[in-house]
Amino acid sequence: MKDIKWIHNRRSRGSQAKVPTEFFNEDETKTVRDFHRSFPGYVETPLRSLPNLANYLGVAGMYVKDESPRFGLNAFKALGGSYAIGRYLASRLNMDGRNLSFEKLRLEVAKNLPGRITFTTATDGNHGRGVAWAAWQFDQNAVVYLPKGTSKIRLDNIKATGAEALITDQNYDDTVRMVAQKAKDSGWVIVQDTAWEGYEEIPAWVMQGYTTMAAEALEQLQGFGQDSPSHVFVQAGVGSLPAAVQGYFTARYKDARPKVIVVEPDKADCMFKSALAGDGKPRKITGNMDTIMAGLACGEPNPVAWQLLFDYTDMFISCPDYVAARGMRVLGNPLGSDPRVISGESGAVTTGIVKEILQREDLQEIKDCLELDSNSKILVFSTEGDTDPANYRRIVWDGVL
Repeated sequence: MKDIKWIHNRRSRGSQAKVPTEFFNEDETKTVRDFHRSFPGYVETPLRSLPNLANYLGVAGMYVKDESPRFGLNAFKALGGSYAIGRYLASRLNMDGRNLSFEKLRLEVAKNLPGRITFTTATDGNHGRGVAWAAWQFDQNAVVYLPKGTSKIRLDNIKATGAEALITDQNYDDTVRMVAQKAKDSGWVIVQDTAWEGYEEIPAWVMQGYTTMAAEALEQLQGFGQDSPSHVFVQAGVGSLPAAVQGYFTARYKDARPKVIVVEPDKADCMFKSALAGDGKPRKITGNMDTIMAGLACGEPNPVAWQLLFDYTDMFISCPDYVAARGMRVLGNPLGSDPRVISGESGAVTTGIVKEILQREDLQEIKDCLELDSNSKILVFSTEGDTDPANYRRIVWDGVL
């Protein structure tokens, strides 16, 4: 069965010149974490240890970073949106972006910013909700556009923050282009997690914002008595999240870094297609990209993120929707005393692919390439909870896929 595709990126451990990762080093990450810690209601999201699942799969450890409690938004995305908006507001007020706190910035915005800024973005749901929430925290406006096919609950969740939000008749990547033009025409500030020529600074801040999640996970893993994971599985949309995770672990561990595996839906596998081409140039996927993994339905890589991933990531995997569905059911129905994790379609695909690799004979080559064995300590990111509750029930209760 050739439904799961992969490419082993031998360049990642070679001697070729590599993109610098200082942007994700310990000092940079501390700046980001200190900012997030200053928000009211900030708490670290849990790292769930699943020893019974690890034993069942034949590995030393299985650890799931559960992002569903993040700022009460059921997903990790507010980490990027809040940091990017914070840095942008600080720059408008000539404040030191290296020593930001929520309360200080909020006071300065209220006192010295003339009028409200309108922040805008294109989103499959979670990113837009995070941007809208962050704008609301600083008493600013937000206008959010979602691609066709987006569920009403995702739209309503964004509107609940006070933002204006609407669903377009275009796919995600075309919606990004439309929003970029609207921002230019209207004098709005676009907060996107992908970059293009002339628009790099805000996406870079978004990526830095995601490092809080990786740094928390590593500290929590060490609390379980592990120095570091041996393998990190992380999902990709435009690539900003895996680039942040890859950048964080590479900056910290250099050549001794864990193996990082990027996972995508096969209907939106622009990273896999880019890696398959082998020339370092990003490739685009077009069309509807009708995957259940709505948060990953992106056809055009962030070019900045892509170059880092091309240089350092060990493997790119493209998989069908059923892999995510199985991951949802595995996490939602734990073995023995393992904790339950409510993970949405985009959140559970990493757990799903780990299970497939470790249990299917036809995927033995992946297992061998990654040196997955009884000593492996695997870290995965559940990037969202049940952000679409009706669809979650269809998959987990009714066995869809």
